[in-house]
Amino acid sequence: MPHDPHSKSNSPIRGYVDFPDRQRQLYKRSLLIVVLSQIFGGAGLAAGVTVGALLAQDMLGTESITGVPTALFTLGSAVAALLIGRLSQRYGRRLGISAGFFIGGIGSIGIIIAALNQNIVLLFASLLIYGAGTATNLQARYAGTDLANPSQRAKAISIAMVSTTFGAVAGPNLVDVTGRFATSIGVPALAGPFILAAAAYLLAGMIIFIFLRPDPLLVAKAIHQAQSERDPSAAQKTTPKSNNKGLVVGATVMILTQMVMVAIMTMTPIHMKHHGHSLQDIGLVIGIHIGSMYLPSLITGVLVDKLGRTAMSIASGVVLLSAGIVAAVAPADSMWILIIALSLLGIGWNFGLISGTAIIVDATDPSTRAKTQGTIDVLVALSGATGGVLSGMVVANTSYVTLSLAGGCLALLLIPVVIWSNKQQKAVTSDSISLN
Repeated sequence: MPHDPHSKSNSPIRGYVDFPDRQRQLYKRSLLIVVLSQIFGGAGLAAGVTVGALLAQDMLGTESITGVPTALFTLGSAVAALLIGRLSQRYGRRLGISAGFFIGGIGSIGIIIAALNQNIVLLFASLLIYGAGTATNLQARYAGTDLANPSQRAKAISIAMVSTTFGAVAGPNLVDVTGRFATSIGVPALAGPFILAAAAYLLAGMIIFIFLRPDPLLVAKAIHQAQSERDPSAAQKTTPKSNNKGLVVGATVMILTQMVMVAIMTMTPIHMKHHGHSLQDIGLVIGIHIGSMYLPSLITGVLVDKLGRTAMSIASGVVLLSAGIVAAVAPADSMWILIIALSLLGIGWNFGLISGTAIIVDATDPSTRAKTQGTIDVLVALSGATGGVLSGMVVANTSYVTLSLAGGCLALLLIPVVIWSNKQQKAVTSDSISLN
């Protein structure tokens, strides 16, 4: 007999377990809260992407290690992803995600103080902490999937991601405005975007902490547990136990797309500055790139659900290769061709992240989902950190052209990985049929 949701003896979470209508309402409400937080979170992550390398170059006076800021906040995001995943698994998405945003805001404030005092050690330490905001932006996409049906998952991921576009595109295009504001209060111009980042991350954290109730992950776990108690076989069909092969493939797709995207994106502002482009030009190119990372999400989510995870993972590799080739052949003084290259880079990353995330969600159940997702996001973040560090070294010792071509070729590894996975899956299905 279903539990009465209005009964005082039942917790708020228990009131959703046996009522599909309430579950659907909570799914929509949770997705709306995630969308609101992601708008601010997007503005926060854009600061580091746009001016992090330029700020370090200005303070260090060299460019051979200008990939280090990206590597640091990406490394910080790796540690944060692990902690947020474990915190979310134990206490729910609300505490895990809001804590990550608050820490990202503190890191942004640290970067401003470091720029004011020309303190490299504080800058690098603050960039590590700032990385928590990046990890939280990515982890928040999972909160939208906790109560989604399998056929809705990619679309739920995409809705969460597309909302990031508003802040993420606005951020780089406010470089000049925030720079002038920073100068007017005695802060170096390149630290201006981090003032915006601090406010944005703290606001995002407050939205999640105040409004994400009841917690969608805790409700999903309660639903899964109730289904298992009533009918273990039905629960198994709805939320299958962790599939290691799916985890490997989903992780590989996200790791390769992240490494290629971060490597080329990190060195593009340096490449543009070398060839006389203004900060406004750089902000425009990076703003369009970030828009291309998130804005196609609504279409991508539908395509991943309709065409399948495999097809869109392969498409990711092809688009990233195209981005590398266009970036390599683009005349250094042509901002518009660089815009095309960075747009393709963003779209390829978008295809890979949404298809890879959907594969991961398909391969996990609520009892371990957040912890597993956090662990995989650690690997994704570490791959981005590696791409950030290597990008500076490659460009310093060869050229931006070499980096772009190498990144495009690396993305092609996605294709054999997903084809192998598809063949293995067909073989397992065939064996299962023959046994029956």
